[in-house]
Amino acid sequence: MREELRLALAALEDKKAFDIVLLDISKVASFASYFLMCSGDSSRQIQAIADEVEEKLKENGIRPNHIEGYRHAEWILMDYVDLVVHVFSKSARAYYDLERLWRDGKRLDAQKVLNARTRKMQASARR
Repeated sequence: MREELRLALAALEDKKAFDIVLLDISKVASFASYFLMCSGDSSRQIQAIADEVEEKLKENGIRPNHIEGYRHAEWILMDYVDLVVHVFSKSARAYYDLERLWRDGKRLDAQKVLNARTRKMQASARR
């Protein structure tokens, strides 16, 4: 699962997503282990973020169970079973306020997870 998280985080970074939040919800939900939330500035950027997440994970044999909200691009939900990716517009994120709703989840340091991927790639490049 950690590799799936790192790939998704790299995709968010590549498409300049902002306000990235990673929650471990495994202790408070039975349907998923992680929520990965971010925001984009426009519907075009929100779709590009979702496209990049889907592409990076697909390259590694990971396909979404379900995607919804893509057409309107206010809130795109990408269900990867244990990982649910939420890509929001600023207004939708403020309105739905998932961080408050899932406040019992454990907030993880997304940058540390992403940096672990970078270190792993550098180590394999040295070999």
